[in-house]
Amino acid sequence: MRGPIARATLRTSTVLGLRLFVQAGTLLLVARMLGPHDFGAFAGVAALAVMLGTLSTFGTHIVLLAEVSRDPQRRATVLPFALSTTLICGSLLFALYLLLATTLLGEAGIGLNVLIALGIAELILQPLLNLPGAEHQGHGRIATSQLLITLPLALRLLAAGTVWLLHPIDPLRDYAWGYLGASALALFIATLSLRQAWPALRDWRLPRLAELRHAAGYAVLNLTATGPSELDKTLALKLLPLAAAGVYAASARVIGALTLPVLAQMLSAMPRLFREGQTDRARSGRLLRWVFAATLGYSLLLAAALWVAAPLFDLLFGSRYQAIGETIRWLTLAVPGMALRIVAGSALMTLGKPWMRVGFEAVGLTSLLIVSASFVPRLGLAGMPLALACAEWAMAILGWSYIIYQHKSTGAAK
Repeated sequence: MRGPIARATLRTSTVLGLRLFVQAGTLLLVARMLGPHDFGAFAGVAALAVMLGTLSTFGTHIVLLAEVSRDPQRRATVLPFALSTTLICGSLLFALYLLLATTLLGEAGIGLNVLIALGIAELILQPLLNLPGAEHQGHGRIATSQLLITLPLALRLLAAGTVWLLHPIDPLRDYAWGYLGASALALFIATLSLRQAWPALRDWRLPRLAELRHAAGYAVLNLTATGPSELDKTLALKLLPLAAAGVYAASARVIGALTLPVLAQMLSAMPRLFREGQTDRARSGRLLRWVFAATLGYSLLLAAALWVAAPLFDLLFGSRYQAIGETIRWLTLAVPGMALRIVAGSALMTLGKPWMRVGFEAVGLTSLLIVSASFVPRLGLAGMPLALACAEWAMAILGWSYIIYQHKSTGAAK
């Protein structure tokens, strides 16, 4: 059981190692290029776009992943309505994004052209890119799937490097359009990577009511799953001064990038859990226990390493990002909870319990809103990492409680 998953995890971790390098390079270039003030504003509005973008496919990319994992021929049934759903939902969410960004986050001072570029990239192009990624993952080509996800990130690194070298008058505007171009080029390459072309436009159709109901749980859980990784940056933009929000956003991106091996492990296990999760509970239970132990061990080691290495980030990001090392140390409190939450959410999805995942992640998002609003006015910058830690641990405990309860109730029923 462990050999194939471990080998797949190693292959996927290699790809995600490349992704980590790309994300780290982009983070350093963009953060130093914009400075904490503009980076805090950019991170806040970009996080809002990413959160709304999770709803663009309305969960149909997860349906595609699940169906292709079980029967590759189901691709032809799912794609015609997945493509149309993504374009319709993405367009509606794009309009909502512009409304929210110009009203609720107007104090960030982000230009409309930047918002348009980010919105198209995250609400239309990136969701479409999720479909080829889900198809490759369903076929067990996890590394290929992750390469497609890494591709726009690599192209954004190229865009950031170009803007850095050119020193334009408005680097944020130029980087935003490079961001959009990276997503467009990545989508084009992703469609070419498929062994079968997408259905012709004449074959697209609207989803049936039963198909929408089936996808709805995945749509909401996609939002709640991404929310804890993005909502904190938008909240920081609202609750902290812009410069402090930039320091927090950079620190949180560092933490998020270093949890990628946990994601690699879960991505490698998901196709097998989809197959066995509802038919062979004993085997899936053993696999989940192994994943839990590996995740907990890695996250504790990562938290300890980050605590020791935190002063190095003060040197990497420069004098304008004062207190980034201290902020990273506060964020280490969230690392084990964050890793266990990621695994618990993916496990519940493969066990056919998407609404359980939605439930515990909704509790976490609510707690993040409440605790951050309470902590930040009292504690300043340190309040955001503490609020995130509370939310992540609450989600991890609830998620694993649901998994244990599900396995016990299934065993009792048998």
